[in-house]
Amino acid sequence: MLKEHPLLVFSGRSNPALAGAICDYLQIPPGHIRLGNFSDGEIYCQIEDNVRGFDVFIVQSTGRPTNEWLMELLIMLDAFRRSSPTRVTAVIPYYGYARQDRKDKPRVPITSKLVANLITTAGANRLLTMDLHASQIQGFFDIPVDHLYAAPVLIEAIRAARLERLTLVSPDAGGVERARAFAKRLRSDLAIMDKRRPEANRAEIMNVIGEVEGRDCVVVDDIIDTAGTLVKTSEALMERGARSVYAAGVHGVLSGPAVERINNSTLERVMVTDTLPLSEEAAASPKIEQLSVAVLLGEAIRRIHEGASVSSLFV
Repeated sequence: MLKEHPLLVFSGRSNPALAGAICDYLQIPPGHIRLGNFSDGEIYCQIEDNVRGFDVFIVQSTGRPTNEWLMELLIMLDAFRRSSPTRVTAVIPYYGYARQDRKDKPRVPITSKLVANLITTAGANRLLTMDLHASQIQGFFDIPVDHLYAAPVLIEAIRAARLERLTLVSPDAGGVERARAFAKRLRSDLAIMDKRRPEANRAEIMNVIGEVEGRDCVVVDDIIDTAGTLVKTSEALMERGARSVYAAGVHGVLSGPAVERINNSTLERVMVTDTLPLSEEAAASPKIEQLSVAVLLGEAIRRIHEGASVSSLFV
């Protein structure tokens, strides 16, 4: 139990707004750290607080630019490891490279495992993350992993939308477990898209399994990247008589033409969390709504620090 040791939360540059909201929930000031880039692009880091004997949490999502923020996290971890804290926990709301979690073709890397090795070697004693693309990624780490889910935040937002004839939709077979869990808690019907993906970042909707005619559909996914799959799913649902289509995604990567596609689509609204910050274009979109997971992460940090159970948050 480490509650006798002081708690400090530091933020990288990837998502300072989320880190600030976490500190607000914990009612503590954020730790002071100087981060920047040298003229050749190399990252500079200096911890400005004494952290000897402290219980340190570093908040850093590894989204776009993925390699920049990942390298910054590794450099921060190394700086803290050399500064004698009691423990260092990497809080990674969005775990980059999570989709490269297995060998699906000959002679390809398992980059997700490589990133796990890098984080551990750099100095992390524990990992706190949210909605990994594959839960088995936890097994890539030889340190404790607390894997949270944004389901409570998204379910509350769906419930607040007051959709009369609700059907939860999984965009593919791999997401059925998530959509079924949402449907069970919302006491709604479930539909599944039969999706065939000919190549990366391209999806073709082949069939809809389930009754969607006259229904208010909510497509549930963990990552919304280029939004190609999402828009095609929405079109397929509307073609089959859906009354309206919404989307709820945990990680709003929203790369490439995603925002433009969403704005021009049949989607009523796309709900994402703040595990990743929104670009100016996405923040200005009338169809994109951001929900905060700061309270969920903040409560997990508090319980980890106090040595209390975190399992009740794994829902």
